[in-house]
Amino acid sequence: MKTKYAAVFDAGTTTLKGAMVDDGGRIIASASENLDLLIDGDEREQDPGQWWQAFRNVSRSMLEQAADASDDPGFDASRIAGIICSGQMQDVIALDTDLNPVRNTILYSDGRAQEQASRLASALEGGEREFLDIVGNRLEGCLPLPKLMWLRDRAPEVFGHIRHVLISSKDYLIARLTGVCVGDVAACSTAGAMDIREGRWAAGLCAAAGLDRTLLPELHAPQDRIGAVTPEASERTGFVVGTPVYAGIGDAGATTLASGVSRPGQYNINIGTSGWIATISPEPFTDKPGAANLAFGVGPGFVNAVPFLNAGDVHQWATHVFAGADYEKAHELVEGSVPGSHGVLCLPYLVGERFPVMNPDIRGAYVGLSPDTTSADMMRAALEGVAFSIREGMGSFDVAPVSISLIGGGARESAWCQILADVLDHPVEVFANAEVLPAVALASLVFDDVDLVHAIRESTTYAPDAAATRTYETAYRRFLTLYPALRTLM
Repeated sequence: MKTKYAAVFDAGTTTLKGAMVDDGGRIIASASENLDLLIDGDEREQDPGQWWQAFRNVSRSMLEQAADASDDPGFDASRIAGIICSGQMQDVIALDTDLNPVRNTILYSDGRAQEQASRLASALEGGEREFLDIVGNRLEGCLPLPKLMWLRDRAPEVFGHIRHVLISSKDYLIARLTGVCVGDVAACSTAGAMDIREGRWAAGLCAAAGLDRTLLPELHAPQDRIGAVTPEASERTGFVVGTPVYAGIGDAGATTLASGVSRPGQYNINIGTSGWIATISPEPFTDKPGAANLAFGVGPGFVNAVPFLNAGDVHQWATHVFAGADYEKAHELVEGSVPGSHGVLCLPYLVGERFPVMNPDIRGAYVGLSPDTTSADMMRAALEGVAFSIREGMGSFDVAPVSISLIGGGARESAWCQILADVLDHPVEVFANAEVLPAVALASLVFDDVDLVHAIRESTTYAPDAAATRTYETAYRRFLTLYPALRTLM
């Protein structure tokens, strides 16, 4: 039988990436194109037209690469079993009757609609608590539903031309490919208008906002085949007319799927500039401040993610200050100290924090300095501080960990991986090929092969060291006293 392929895309905020994945999980072609972020004060927007142009360019580049693949000279686009995308969530992508944007997309990071969010809370009999119980997320001005209210209030002429509203960047690409407006339940959990337990639009919320729910897209599970490439899209992209297109999944859902987290007790830690801890549970975490919840869609339960603002940025800062921005030297410094950093503790909240504490005004601090303190102690204490913060966050989950995995840029620092295993007193699995796992995970939905990601996953497991764990148990108890003691001084 001839090899089949999946064309996989991720429409992020800064880059649109594509990969051609075969049915064995191997990537035979990839391409990417940068995207522009439009900033005006506190407003954050992007041009959907640039997404589509980047998608077209990346698609043609991938198809050319795949055709040149030396070990499959018979490749042609007719062997693509499906197109599937992930993308940023919580956007307002406003389209007219012909699916053309009526304005730039308002991004997830834009919180301009706080006034409208407050008004929506007042319109609900149960206020913000009712909203949280229905949506599974807190009512904030960064959510699409209040931002649609903002558009109606501030730009009524533009609002009058809106006939469709999409929530994820990948859904605009789907609309251009197929001519249909859809959304997946994971990404649309961030709209502020979906009943997260029922997986449908909440008529009462839309009515309270004074908005027509028919503007919102048809909801699907990520693995649903929702349409096919049209003749016009084929001409623009190079994909064959009739190639199946799938609903796909929002980026946080895709990362969770790629990490192998599928049931309670499994946790994935992502250490990028900021980071999060994600797990699956039978219910949304509506009792945990700062937690975000998504309907998973590819399986039962909900994705529960708790974000922390201080992660890789702390590593970057400490490396700049103590190692002259040399990451190899920073690693040597960390290894040159000892677990517990000779009594030095770091509160790593450089930019405020939203989990495990919620305080945008708190800042970082060191305590326990002595004449014998070295730059190695300071460097290691910074990474230990982030690990302690993650442990505190992990303590808010209801189910003890069965497995813990780690992805993101922080996973490249082996000393930090060991620190996390020791602080958490649990083995930590670090994926060596984490950059390809989301693409393969999406491809597995096209191929209906739940074992595909596991088959290609490469990882190293860091086991906790008993002596280090005992040291960190004492240090962690001291760490928990830092924020209460220091918050009044910041």
